[in-house]
Amino acid sequence: MIRTTIGALTLLAVLTGAAAAQDYPNRAIKFLHGFPPGGNVDIIARLLGNEMSRGLGQSIIVEAKPGVAGSLAAETVARSEPDGYTLLVVPSAHPAHGALSKNVNYKVVDDFEWISVASFYPFLICVRKDSRFQSLKQLIDEARKNPAGLTYGSAGVGSILHTTVELMANETKTKFLHVPYRGEAPAITGLLQGDIDFIAATSGPISTRIRSGEFRALAVTGKTRWRDFPDVPTVEEEGIPGFEVISWTGFAGPAKLPKPIVEKLNAEVRRAIAVPEVKSKLEGMGGAPRATTPGEMRALVASQLATWAKLAKEAHISID
Repeated sequence: MIRTTIGALTLLAVLTGAAAAQDYPNRAIKFLHGFPPGGNVDIIARLLGNEMSRGLGQSIIVEAKPGVAGSLAAETVARSEPDGYTLLVVPSAHPAHGALSKNVNYKVVDDFEWISVASFYPFLICVRKDSRFQSLKQLIDEARKNPAGLTYGSAGVGSILHTTVELMANETKTKFLHVPYRGEAPAITGLLQGDIDFIAATSGPISTRIRSGEFRALAVTGKTRWRDFPDVPTVEEEGIPGFEVISWTGFAGPAKLPKPIVEKLNAEVRRAIAVPEVKSKLEGMGGAPRATTPGEMRALVASQLATWAKLAKEAHISID
């Protein structure tokens, strides 16, 4: 009797989810993210939201809820109704902050249904054009001789730009002095003004500075060289075996979002990023548009969470 009841309930849940997906969406959808308007995540949210609204036949409202490295928006979505009308535009900062912060009020992986990544992009380790450092090897060698004598900027404590450099320091047994800024743009300005020695920056915002000759790229954080700057070596090529940090932006909903709705949204992300105009704009931002399955995105988040948790423990980094 108990088994029959459980089976009936399971079948009912499947049928209910399928029915919900068939009717979905029948009203406006909200894309929520946790970063200031006009930033990388906001631009991607609006670009994809505009195209996906065409495919889904409903308006998509993009809402920025900045604060605590994106965790305010993530918590809001995690606690929302799992009906597909409140979705999170989630960046790779999500697992990084979740690993370092002691005050995250949600489970970084399990409180979300993962839909798809939309675009991947690496970081570039950069110095000013007049810097004495001609290679990442030179920079690391000096850091070994002069611990904490070199400064770097980031978008803030616990940002992925912060953890990327700390991972590099941990792997090479060096120390750098962290100078946190309120966002990536101010950190880039800090480097331009000579207030810091180097920076790890998102490929899109920093590319123009490199092309203009204001900055020099020492290394790219991906496993392979970046198509836009094929002469720039990878961090691994510069002497740190196995080093890789790839940033990304994608979509998630609250846990228990019905599978048929997840699949419908996944298909729509795939369609949207394949539209030539959308694809071109994402590439223009330094991204590599590529969708994932929900399972692949979940595995990516879990893997990066483990990487940053290991770093937090080994390097004694935490956010209170």
